[in-house]
Amino acid sequence: DGTWSPDGSRFVFGSDRDGGLDLFVMNADGSNITRLTNNLDDQASSPVWSPDGSRIAFTSSRDWDFEIYVVNADGSNITRLTNNSGIDWSPAWSPDGSKIAFTSNRDGDFEIYVMNTDGSNITQLTNNSAEADSPIWSPDGSKIAFTSYRDGDGDISVMNADGSNIIQLTNNSDGDGVPVWSPDGNKIAFTSYRDGGSEIYVMNADGSNITQLTNNSDTVVGHAWSPDGKRIAFVSDRDGGFEIYVMNANGTNVVQITDNSDTVVGPAWSPDGSKIAFASNRDGDLEIYVMDVD
Repeated sequence: DGTWSPDGSRFVFGSDRDGGLDLFVMNADGSNITRLTNNLDDQASSPVWSPDGSRIAFTSSRDWDFEIYVVNADGSNITRLTNNSGIDWSPAWSPDGSKIAFTSNRDGDFEIYVMNTDGSNITQLTNNSAEADSPIWSPDGSKIAFTSYRDGDGDISVMNADGSNIIQLTNNSDGDGVPVWSPDGNKIAFTSYRDGGSEIYVMNADGSNITQLTNNSDTVVGHAWSPDGKRIAFVSDRDGGFEIYVMNANGTNVVQITDNSDTVVGPAWSPDGSKIAFASNRDGDLEIYVMDVD
């Protein structure tokens, strides 16, 4: 898992090159690789940049359970934000940089929580005997979309940023998940098995007008909106190996942009929309690559 810095100048990623799974940051051209975490027992993952690019939140098992940490972008001042015997993971910065949402099973079931960026004022937002995960803030920071299993299968729900007014947007017995807001906050893309295979769908932010964008019997994963909201990149094995495709936001003009028989994971758009970073084992090991989109 890796992500671009907000200004597109750097890229953070996880690697086991030195033993444990640690986080590294590099310039957008691959130069100046710097190790951010250094712990042989670590499993550092899910790095996410603060909106101002000064810090990176991540999940780590360095203290024998998964907790949320934050580190300065230069690797200094690693700070543990959560401290609980349960699992805390999937951090997500609010757009204004003041809060971090995350998933935790500290009270039995996996629920969505939010805290200040210094770890204070941890507040449980969802409270249901079923699980909730994958929190993602709306671009204006007023709402959080997430996957909920309160009806026994995965569905997309949304709530106000304070946990009030939870609304279930999808209702399907075959599983919907991985919500991703469009950059303007008007739509939510998600994956669903409602038609047999894993496909990408999009709906209005209020759950109306659910539209299937991909239609193929093979697996589709890793959908990501372009920064201008006009296109969606995704990974599919429709032609045998897992490759990256790009389509218009309405599902038209699907174009395969990688062509290799080995595994491809990602993708991640650069902030200016001109490049896509991804991981591939085309040369033997899983490495980070970047390519022009057009």
